[in-house]
Amino acid sequence: MQLRDALPDIFYPDHWGCFGGAVDPGEDPQHTLCRELEEELEFAPTMLRQVTRFDFDLRTLGRNPVYRIYYEVPVSAAAFARFVLHEGTQFRAFSAAELLSLPRVTPYDAFAVWLHCRRERFQP
Repeated sequence: MQLRDALPDIFYPDHWGCFGGAVDPGEDPQHTLCRELEEELEFAPTMLRQVTRFDFDLRTLGRNPVYRIYYEVPVSAAAFARFVLHEGTQFRAFSAAELLSLPRVTPYDAFAVWLHCRRERFQP
């Protein structure tokens, strides 16, 4: 997880959140994640598996709808040790229980982590 910068113009400043970013025009979301991880951590994932997607309709606020897609990205201990942080103030690996007990986690990221950990509840 990334500790987001304490900038007042971003969503949830100074909160722990998932790495990622905006999809450029014409860009595939998986390519976006790979690009963002390379830019933010100098990490090139070898496998991505989509976990969920959240859509937020912000039109009542005068903004366009936005979405967030969450992926499971395996990271070896060796790869984690080579991360170089270029965005945010720090990064850290958490267990889900530890992360979900923290007071400052972006709510949508916390829900995605919870949903991923409890996915068996939603199986038929």
